[in-house]
Amino acid sequence: MTKIVNHWIGGKTAEGASGTYGPVTDPATGEVTTKVAFASVEEVDAAVAAAKDAFTTWGQSSLAQRTSILFRFRALLDEHRDEIAALITAEHGKVHSDALGEVARGLEIVDLACGISVQLKGELSTQVATNVDVAAIRQPLGVVAGITPFNFPAMVPMWMFPLAVACGNTFVLKPSEKDPSAALKLAELLAEAGLPDGVFNVVHGDKVAVDRLLEHPDVKAVSFVGSTPIARYIHSTASAHGKRVQALGGAKNHMLVLPDADLDAAADAAVSAAYGSAGERCMAISAVVAVGSIGDELVRKIRERAEKIKIGPGTDPASEMGPLITAAHRDKVASYVSGAAAEGAEVVLDGTGYTVEGHEDGHWIGISLLDKVPTSAKAYQDEIFGPVLSVLRVDTYEDGVALINASPYGNGTAIFTRDGGAARRFQLEIEAGMVGVNVPIPVPVGYHSFGGWKDSLFGDHHIYGNDGTHFYTRGKVVTTRWPDPSDTPAGVDLGFPRNH
Repeated sequence: MTKIVNHWIGGKTAEGASGTYGPVTDPATGEVTTKVAFASVEEVDAAVAAAKDAFTTWGQSSLAQRTSILFRFRALLDEHRDEIAALITAEHGKVHSDALGEVARGLEIVDLACGISVQLKGELSTQVATNVDVAAIRQPLGVVAGITPFNFPAMVPMWMFPLAVACGNTFVLKPSEKDPSAALKLAELLAEAGLPDGVFNVVHGDKVAVDRLLEHPDVKAVSFVGSTPIARYIHSTASAHGKRVQALGGAKNHMLVLPDADLDAAADAAVSAAYGSAGERCMAISAVVAVGSIGDELVRKIRERAEKIKIGPGTDPASEMGPLITAAHRDKVASYVSGAAAEGAEVVLDGTGYTVEGHEDGHWIGISLLDKVPTSAKAYQDEIFGPVLSVLRVDTYEDGVALINASPYGNGTAIFTRDGGAARRFQLEIEAGMVGVNVPIPVPVGYHSFGGWKDSLFGDHHIYGNDGTHFYTRGKVVTTRWPDPSDTPAGVDLGFPRNH
């Protein structure tokens, strides 16, 4: 029997009233295993209404109450991490160890939210004028929404809602319709932890649900992670409706390898960062920039390692890389490899046409490695979001930095070198929001913020960390004066207020 994933509204499952459902496929087999309800405008309105009603009490709840619930949620999340990882593998396709890593990184943000009291303690200046004190406090916004991608169905929602609810907001999540079960499991665990009904809601669906969240007058802020075209649309539409927006877009992450680098370490890093999770990561390295004469040796080392990667179902402990999310996406990724030679690239490894015995209908693609890729090639210009690594050649460090900075994307980048001076120059000169020095995927820890530059971010706030707390709250300054009983009345003064 096909599994059905419904919405979560007001603390309980809500069957899809619209009657519209979307298919959820096991990428390893190509089999439709689940149907997910697609929300109508009315169902989105019901979720927002539940969140708005819950905010009247949750927004006034104590920090102790909020954090105690989050501590219980964290314990449940830890207890059920294998179950959540299995849901991710079944619907996304990534191998189980990678799915476990996703849950672990989400837990980091829950840890941060459990300590939100420190982030919200405010400021106080006493005696700024005679008998006058000034306090700065931060308060929740109200109902906030998150729209999240398929590639991290547990982690990216946890980049958002733990901080949002810890700050006193209520939340409506619209997860990817391609792998919705993890989000529903998170909702169930939050309820088990004691989160009041309506504080966290989940609506599934497509553009209908997204557009309603962007337009709804009671939604005060929208967080988004996805492709650049959609991030731009989310930002412009939600902003036009008066909402605060953080919209994280696509990426073309470069790894600059200098001639003095440890090439074995660089090759290990390039393979891990390019082909992990089948390249379906916004922080994947998709372009290696080799400086000077090291290109041939570096490509040889990358090829040696890439050819040994074990591709298979995510449920197989021997598998290192799983399938892609859909057959259509698999075919699109393959097209970049098939057209690479005609655009001037050298195809070192061609992963198109790859299949796994016994799972021939799965969304499989093998490892692809392209060398001497011109910047005009589509394989370089586009965010492929698959296991395709391009190698570009430049003569100097300066040429490499200029090439990277010319990209419209600025999500993450890395440099591999033994030269501390070159590394220091790189971190200051490169136009990207996250930089790694001998670290290929520089995803910040939870107490620092995640976000890119240029076409990789729309909005003023990065996600989680201090930026996350500021995004989900707004500042208020309170000036108080308690006159001493012996004070003489000041009288009327129409001049501009002065401190004295």
